[in-house]
Amino acid sequence: MSNVNEAVMTNDALSIWVAKAAGAVAGSAVSLAYMLPNGKREAAARFAVGVICGAIFGGAAGVKIAEVMALGEALGRSELMLMGSAAASLAAWTALGVFNRFAERLKQASLPGILPQERSDRNNG
Repeated sequence: MSNVNEAVMTNDALSIWVAKAAGAVAGSAVSLAYMLPNGKREAAARFAVGVICGAIFGGAAGVKIAEVMALGEALGRSELMLMGSAAASLAAWTALGVFNRFAERLKQASLPGILPQERSDRNNG
């Protein structure tokens, strides 16, 4: 009897990990599609970040989303993992992408008073 329980538990754990991986890959793919990368290296880095974040934070994200949306009773464990991993993966690169674009804009913006010569000119004038 314990062998049957172990086989079921192993099968359940495997299905959760497969759902987690599928959600992480799907979230990464979507993030690459809506914010196109500048090259192969950036695409690979973004994909890896998405998959890793989806795998790590997918469970917690799925539980939180289900709690907020009151879906806990309607979804199974694998579905929670799939949903959470996709959301965490997508959110990871969305946050990094927004930060990257914000940093690029800051590089182009002129910031008065930042350069030492501007400060000394302002103090002398």
